[in-house]
Amino acid sequence: MKKLLVCTALGLAALSAQAKDIVDTAVAAGNFKTLATALQAAGLVETLKGKGPFTVFAPTDEAFAKIPKADLDALLKDKAKLTQVLTYHVVPGKVMAKDVKAGKVKTVAGPELTLGTTGGVTVDNAKVTAADIVADNGVIHVIDSVVLPR
Repeated sequence: MKKLLVCTALGLAALSAQAKDIVDTAVAAGNFKTLATALQAAGLVETLKGKGPFTVFAPTDEAFAKIPKADLDALLKDKAKLTQVLTYHVVPGKVMAKDVKAGKVKTVAGPELTLGTTGGVTVDNAKVTAADIVADNGVIHVIDSVVLPR
């Protein structure tokens, strides 16, 4: 009986220590409320909870606040455009900051992002402010601005 209790306790500990997917990781961080709302509005939550792996350049609430409120509200109501903008922040595969190479990289949306490595990692005109937040289906790099497809 004692062995059964120890095994059960170890099993529960392992379950609670299990990594979270990209969406759960972002929500738990607390500073991606606008991103979570946008993912929900675009119907992308299940996609980013999927197998992956994905590399997500995630704008914070502060980054979304740089967009005029009327423009952000309009974007949140335009599912097609919102999906295009959000998937422009996602790159297939799991790319850690140390593996980023300067140049163009294709996004899930199709258009390419321009990555820079001088003075830290940049994504188009956004700076990575926190890197390598590992989720069980990829990695999140926090950026200080929303990047828009050209």
